[in-house]
Amino acid sequence: MSVLDISSSAPARQPASMWATLPEGKKVLVVVHTEVYGKRLQDLLPLLESDLRLEVAFTVAPHAFNEGAMSFLRSLGATVLSWEEAVRTEFDLALAAGSRGTEQLNAPLVRVSHGAGHLKLTRAEEVGPGEPRAPGGITGRGYLTWKGRIVPKAVALPHRDDLAALERWCPEALPAAEVVGDPCYDRIRQSLPLRETYRRALGLAAGQKLVMVTSTWGHTSSFNRIGALLPRLLSELPQEEYRVAVLVHPNVWSRYGAWQVRAWLAGCAKAGFTVLPPEADWRQPLIAADWLVGDYGSVTLYGTITPAPILLTHFPHRDANPASPGIDLALTAPALSSAHPLCDQLAYAAAEYPRADYDRIAGRISSEPGLFSRNFRRLLYRVLGLGQPACPPVTEPLPLPPPLQMLGQPDSSRPRSVAL
Repeated sequence: MSVLDISSSAPARQPASMWATLPEGKKVLVVVHTEVYGKRLQDLLPLLESDLRLEVAFTVAPHAFNEGAMSFLRSLGATVLSWEEAVRTEFDLALAAGSRGTEQLNAPLVRVSHGAGHLKLTRAEEVGPGEPRAPGGITGRGYLTWKGRIVPKAVALPHRDDLAALERWCPEALPAAEVVGDPCYDRIRQSLPLRETYRRALGLAAGQKLVMVTSTWGHTSSFNRIGALLPRLLSELPQEEYRVAVLVHPNVWSRYGAWQVRAWLAGCAKAGFTVLPPEADWRQPLIAADWLVGDYGSVTLYGTITPAPILLTHFPHRDANPASPGIDLALTAPALSSAHPLCDQLAYAAAEYPRADYDRIAGRISSEPGLFSRNFRRLLYRVLGLGQPACPPVTEPLPLPPPLQMLGQPDSSRPRSVAL
């Protein structure tokens, strides 16, 4: 039977190279476990742009919170391979912000952190009796090894202090480690001069104050106590003076579904608050905020880079990594109290704003400020075995956000940012 016989129910499989337009180059796989991890990796993708020697594909790895990962990738216009196809295909580089399943990949793996500060310890139920709880994330043995071997070819660390943590908890990974900085830190810092521009784009009127309320996920999050916080936000903040943006970790949306989260927060939306959808970029509202009311999570820690005073809603001290900058933040930021009016507490946080302390805490997020793009591109191309493009990598400021009203629409599609 001819291969071109279109009546065949099982046509012969053609090699992909047969239909190629460009010469075959190096193949890169971007591994997205969750929407949060995908957003982290999205900041790295410009380092792979404008190089015709590279062909980039994406896949969604198995994970309990990967609801939303596929729609995130479709919004990028990405070529998405099934996980089964990804693990049986050979690549020249794999890039991931998570660890699950990466031991199955047929590629040298570069691992990055998915958040800031390695804030928490490994869950207590994952540790044997009498064993110490290691940091969760990229410096813990359980996140870097599989059956006694180191999985990543390279471990990209945000801060030089992470080398000490790695030496304690997984010393065999030290030869693979390299301190490169933090991409989110650099983009926020690069975008700070645009604060007033972001405020206008978000639709804040002259004299209006923006309060950003942020929650991570899990039993130690402020969302676990949202029933106590929301009535105060609704009743104590005058709507003509305050705008409120509520950010809930995408893992909560993934676990319970968009309808359920919006239903829980329906009172906020009816009161004119903006409930940021999980696909929205939270960094522009964070930069624009006059206050940050947050729990013990990465977004609150990134808030130390901005001029916003912080009120900490909850500090899970038993689960906190004692070597984390989050500990410093918990000892510096005033704790939200149930005994005093919310407006008075916001005024107190502003009056007692410890800028020097926050600068010191923010300095523990990245020890390579402004240098992530340079450092990480050099690492990527070394693993690829290619020379870097003959141009400096650029860290772009964040684009303009849509208005808060548009962001808060329940049926809105992904916000279309306006380029600067």
